[in-house]
Amino acid sequence: MATQAPAAARTAAEPKQPSHGRGFWIALAAPGIIWMILLFIVPFYVVLAIAMGQLNRLFESPIPVWNPLNWSSANVINVGRDLVGATSFAGPIVIRTIIYVAIASLLSLVIAYPAAYFVARFAGRRKGLFLILLIAPFWISYMMRMLAWVDLLQTDGYVNKALMSLHLISSPVDWLGGMHITVILGLVYGYIPYMILVLYAGLDRIDGSLLEAGRDLGLSRVRTFLKVTLPLSRQTILTAMLITVLPMLGDYFTNQLLSGATGTAMLGNDIDGDLSTPAFLGQGAVLSLLLLLVLIIPMIYYVIATNRSSREAA
Repeated sequence: MATQAPAAARTAAEPKQPSHGRGFWIALAAPGIIWMILLFIVPFYVVLAIAMGQLNRLFESPIPVWNPLNWSSANVINVGRDLVGATSFAGPIVIRTIIYVAIASLLSLVIAYPAAYFVARFAGRRKGLFLILLIAPFWISYMMRMLAWVDLLQTDGYVNKALMSLHLISSPVDWLGGMHITVILGLVYGYIPYMILVLYAGLDRIDGSLLEAGRDLGLSRVRTFLKVTLPLSRQTILTAMLITVLPMLGDYFTNQLLSGATGTAMLGNDIDGDLSTPAFLGQGAVLSLLLLLVLIIPMIYYVIATNRSSREAA
């Protein structure tokens, strides 16, 4: 009894935690739910209604069908014929897009990882300055940065002048005449800041004592990086690749500005062309939904991998 009294006294003295009802949490989540409904679910259903809708043959305009019971698969069949088959033209575009994105994302990783690693480990007191320099590209719109490269890559632009002055080329190169390398490097230039920032955030969180422990155990700098830093940054690399690859797959503006040729067209250009033509608006909606379905797959894998790494860390 004597031991129970102090415990009861302490319990009575502790301040009671406020108990919020279910209505409080619903009200707290309501703005986000409304925002999601208005800006994602409703537009998604509109696109779905157009994709599964019909075509007005007289005016060559799409007719959205809101009732799922009356949906038509005509647009889906037409897109399937465009993607696969003897007369398909969108299939090579999809393959080209995958190749472009794969090369551009790997190049971005090769360039971004050393830059992020240097800022996280060796910048020292100048880390703030380097972070400002890394964030600086976000202060300029993507369109303005691409337009700047259009001027640089002109036949009489500074890129050709610099290469000719170094005697690397004998005559000006038409970089904007439908070259694959121009589009790939444009994707790298446009999206590499996202990768650098994500990689820096992950590398900066790695405990320095773990690296010191590796050195104390006799590992060289290279082996410490390979055995300690690289495995610990695996999840960060996955996040950076996901953030970079997803917008690259739907990009159409880079190719439109830096090439514009049909030989370098990407899936985003095909979707943009369909959505700009009323008669093909339904097929463009189907392609948009297919792209969204493809993008969901790596996102699900990322969530599963993140949960798995969190459980292993715990």
